[in-house]
Amino acid sequence: MEFAITKPKLNFPDLVQGAVLPSLEPDDKKKRFHRFPVILFALLGGLLLHGAASAAAALNIQIALLSMEEERHIPLSLLEPVIDDTGQMGAEQGIRDNNTTGQFTGQSFTLVATKIDSDASPLEAFVKLHEQGVRLFLVNLPADRLIEIADLPQAKESLLFNIAARDDELRTRLCRPNLLHTIPSRAMLADALAQYLTWKRWNEWFLVIGRHPQDKAYAEALKRAAKRFGHKIVETREWTFVPGARRTDSGHTREQEEVNAFTQVGDYDILIVADERDEFGEFLNYRSYLPRPVGGSHGLSPAAWSAVHEQWGATQFQRRFHEKNGRWMSDRDYSAWLAVRTIGEAATRTASDRAEQLKRYISSEDFNLAAFKGRPVTYRDWNGQLRQPLLLTSPRLMISVSPQKGFLHQHTTLDTLGFDRAESRCKKQQPG
Repeated sequence: MEFAITKPKLNFPDLVQGAVLPSLEPDDKKKRFHRFPVILFALLGGLLLHGAASAAAALNIQIALLSMEEERHIPLSLLEPVIDDTGQMGAEQGIRDNNTTGQFTGQSFTLVATKIDSDASPLEAFVKLHEQGVRLFLVNLPADRLIEIADLPQAKESLLFNIAARDDELRTRLCRPNLLHTIPSRAMLADALAQYLTWKRWNEWFLVIGRHPQDKAYAEALKRAAKRFGHKIVETREWTFVPGARRTDSGHTREQEEVNAFTQVGDYDILIVADERDEFGEFLNYRSYLPRPVGGSHGLSPAAWSAVHEQWGATQFQRRFHEKNGRWMSDRDYSAWLAVRTIGEAATRTASDRAEQLKRYISSEDFNLAAFKGRPVTYRDWNGQLRQPLLLTSPRLMISVSPQKGFLHQHTTLDTLGFDRAESRCKKQQPG
């Protein structure tokens, strides 16, 4: 599908700025009224000339969103919506915002959204979009498919934004010069949580890990964060219970008994859960053997975005999105919005749609982007990861924002989240 294009409009103040108009001297009263038609004609002529020039120089920038059908996720709670279009609605919001600015810069932005079946080839879809002239891509795919696309010959002259894959390997050893990441890595999320737990002095963790590869990957990030910030994991257990029919009459009784028995371990400060598939994490709240808080993928959770965020102008941003889409913005929506806005900001500053030129500017110290986070966000030039503050939220309120006070860095405190330059094998690169 193609998203609607907003036509550029003329910015009248720019037309007359610096224009040389006939002066109206005080002692030339007889002639001054005869000069108004001349002035008006000059202005109208300027408007027509500017309009013709703008039409000739108008830049239409196409951005592709490449997605694949995913297994439908049914949330644990009926209060959570079933989202089938995560990512796309955020990208469309970014297109609208870009076109608002584009009215004054002679630029328009179009979203080309392509969603393929789960058994189709994303490589073929990418090549087809490339043949249509698209060079800017939002990739809403798992890490393995993302890397396959990034290694295509056609991708070398394109710029790709990862809006979905949190895998740390993409930021440490599988970096590509044509690939940027707006979604935070698991390491960034784990570090954001660990910093807050340091501030709270909740240093002893009970780690519960789900049965899926994503859960184990998040658990590894949590273990790294615990070691990095001086915490101790006093107990680790893997949740092996197969999710049942919790909405049956006896569902809550079974869960109450299972969790109570499962969590009978020694003392700890907080129960940390790694359940990215959202199969069981919500069951742990208020059911553990010891009365302890829950954090990680559930409970006190780190996130790039949340419906509870309302600071730094986020309220109006949230409302605009909700009014348009009938739901709240997800992490992936926000990452897609960031990617589209990154392109828009770079295109405005460079007056270009060339992938190589945009990437060079985005990776430079001149680039920054307002992101409703209280401070501008930028990209790491060694692995393409977007630096950004991360929210720590409960289901109904924002609890804190990381990085926390007291965690220092020689360049920016945002680099205390995730893999720093010295911790990554990736080096500063440019596309092309």
